Amino acid sequence: MAEPAVRYFFGQDGTKLAYRDLGVGRPLVLLHGFFSSGAHQWLHSGFAHTLAADGHRVIVPDLRAHGDSAAPHGAEHYPDDVLTDDAFALIDYLKLTTYNLGGYSLGARTVVRMLVRGAAPSRVIVAGQGLREVTGKGGTVARYLRHVFSHLGTFKPGTAEWKAEQWLTRTGGDPEALLHVLDSVLDTPADALTGIEVPMLVVVGDRDDRDGSALALSRTVSQGTHVVVPGDHTTAITAPELAETARTFLRDQ
Repeated sequence: MAEPAVRYFFGQDGTKLAYRDLGVGRPLVLLHGFFSSGAHQWLHSGFAHTLAADGHRVIVPDLRAHGDSAAPHGAEHYPDDVLTDDAFALIDYLKLTTYNLGGYSLGARTVVRMLVRGAAPSRVIVAGQGLREVTGKGGTVARYLRHVFSHLGTFKPGTAEWKAEQWLTRTGGDPEALLHVLDSVLDTPADALTGIEVPMLVVVGDRDDRDGSALALSRTVSQGTHVVVPGDHTTAITAPELAETARTFLRDQ
């Protein structure tokens, strides 16, 4: 299936941000993970096309400093919670009133931030994240990535750090801008999560070390459902079971 054309909107600070739009029906906004892109994570995996074929208008933005969105270097372009601000800007730009939300990894953390800041989707998919991550108790990944981005070109071939650097190169990631993104991410206190009343699907790969944390998140919110699909944190997004679970969850509304 042909990839939809890139379209643009602007963040509150005027930063040019990209999104793609496919399908017809109830809007579903999908936020991708850190140093990925909407096209790579949601389109190339087949997830977005599966949901579009099931009667959804699927809207796939590229986060600030990712994909086809601008990646400014000035710290002033990365205030606290800027990714959440950008997501609200997209919803306002498209004039969405009734919609669903989904996110993977950092995108899922951003979805949670949207909920505690007043977003009112009908249903929410939180994939590849759990209670430990959204509350900031699992900060090892951010520390690891800061280390990689700050020591590029020094890693022994074959190491995990070297592989992360290769992925950064393949995706065209801008390490300076991505470090600013990490600085902008806010944690969400656990007590704020208990006020989330939107039906939430918390889905994670069976080889993702976030699984126990995902179960805890599903039990913290008032209407959480926990589902495990095949894969680790990198590969679960491509599992047909993830798209099928999401499709079933979104149909039941």
